[in-house]
Amino acid sequence: MPKSIEGVKHVIAVASGKGGVGKSTTAVNLAVALSVAGHKVGILDADVYGPSLPRMMGLKDGSASSEDGKTISPALSHGVKVMSMGFLVEEDTPMVWRGPMVLSALKQMMFDVKWAPLDVLIIDMPPGTGDTQLSIAQAIGLSGAVIVSTPQDIALLDARKGLNMFRKVNIPILGMVENMSMFVCPECGHEAHIFSHGGAEKAANDLDVNFLGAVPLDLTVRQNTDEGKPVVVSAPDSAPAETYRNLAKQIWTTLEENAEKAAQPVKIVIE
Repeated sequence: MPKSIEGVKHVIAVASGKGGVGKSTTAVNLAVALSVAGHKVGILDADVYGPSLPRMMGLKDGSASSEDGKTISPALSHGVKVMSMGFLVEEDTPMVWRGPMVLSALKQMMFDVKWAPLDVLIIDMPPGTGDTQLSIAQAIGLSGAVIVSTPQDIALLDARKGLNMFRKVNIPILGMVENMSMFVCPECGHEAHIFSHGGAEKAANDLDVNFLGAVPLDLTVRQNTDEGKPVVVSAPDSAPAETYRNLAKQIWTTLEENAEKAAQPVKIVIE
């Protein structure tokens, strides 16, 4: 039976069917955009084998802490509470763990961290649709999932699998995001569709889910992410930052609408 985290209103998963599509970049900028909008936000790095949030959030030399040896106080960056296995090992140290150890660590990071009070906890999921993803989906009461894909067909094949995994365990799909949607030349303004264009929007329509938006392929996003400065705060006037803010607004609205519907009493009609 899924458990809730005390003091956390909504928990959402940001997922993809495969790696390399910008899922973590999307999760980080979504978290920061929600925080900038005035919400209390946390983000959990569930990719135990390849944790990237410490670097992306500018916490490479930071860490979470535990005063009582039982609960963990998350790190804080850009107004967002952050927890990652990357705080516990050196950046270039591989995690050579079997599945049960990974799941035990994830449960600790979900339920033994002082997240509260939060409006939204974002779980940056590992890529794929295996045991870890299914266990997270069954262990915690997710309010919904956001699926990230590039527009090319090969990435969308796996994105569809990820989306259908959440549907099988009755988790609402909040929408799809098309990352690396186009490249706009900073010199001449020419728009190039390096990884194709519009594939995620078409897939969203085919699968009857919301299409949340298209994020351009932008050098600023890559540079600032490597430096631990999410583009939402480091380049707030850029096109990607505007897109992430719009994503955050749509997702928050959907979360609140879904919560309101769930709270309404069931009407029983007797004929």
